[in-house]
Amino acid sequence: MIEIKNIIKTYKTGDVEFNALNNVSFKIADGEFVAIMGPSGSGKSTLMHILGALDSPTSGTYFLDNEDISSLSDDRLADIRRDKIGFVFQAFNLLPRATVLRNVMLPLLYAGVHGTAREERAKNTLISVGMDENHFHHLSNQISGGQIQRVAIARALVNNPSLILADEPTGNLDSKTGEIVIGTFQKLNKELGRTIILITHEQEIAEHADRILFIKDGKLVEDRKTHTKQMIK
Repeated sequence: MIEIKNIIKTYKTGDVEFNALNNVSFKIADGEFVAIMGPSGSGKSTLMHILGALDSPTSGTYFLDNEDISSLSDDRLADIRRDKIGFVFQAFNLLPRATVLRNVMLPLLYAGVHGTAREERAKNTLISVGMDENHFHHLSNQISGGQIQRVAIARALVNNPSLILADEPTGNLDSKTGEIVIGTFQKLNKELGRTIILITHEQEIAEHADRILFIKDGKLVEDRKTHTKQMIK
C-alpha cells in the first residue's frame, strides 16, 4: 500500500541546511498496523506530514496505492487527503460547540454527500467505534476525553479512507482511556482491515501495533515486528 523510497526532507534557515529526514525507505502492506517512534526532533512528525500528503519531500518518492504522490499538484493532494486518508490528532480538533453527530458529518458535507445518507453514514460510523447513540446529540465539549477521541476516530473513518494516520492519539488521555482508544484501533485493524500508522512516544502503546519503526536523527534505525498481543476489550 505504501512505499517510501530514499526520502530526504531538508529545511533551510539562512545559510544553514538541516535534514529532518535522511534517506528513509520502507514499505507498509495493506492492512498493517504500524507504530512510528522516536525522540523529540527525530523526524517522525515530518514523516507523518509526508505520509499524510500535508508536505512533500525534498527528494525521494512516496507511492500510495501505486500512485507516486511525491510531486502531485496541490489540488490532487487535497483529493487524496479527502478520499484516501483519515487523520486523528492528539488535540482532537473537534468543533466544541457542534454536536458529536455534526462533527462526524462535516467531512461528508465537504465530500458532497447529501441529506439522510450523510446522517446515516455518520451514525453508523460512530456506532462502529463504540459510541453510544445517547451521546450523538451532545456537544463535543460535553463528553469525556475517551469519547472525544472516539468521535475523532469516527470522523477520520467516515469517508472510508484506505489509510488512517494517528498522531499521538493517546497523548492527552489517562492510561485506562488510552487503552480503550488503542483497543478501538486494534478492532478497526483486525476486524475491518484498516491500515493504521500511529505516532507515539509511549513504548507500551507502540507494542500493540504489528510493527514498530524507530526514527532517530532523521534516519530509520530499526524496523521490527512486535510480539502478538491480546486484543484490548
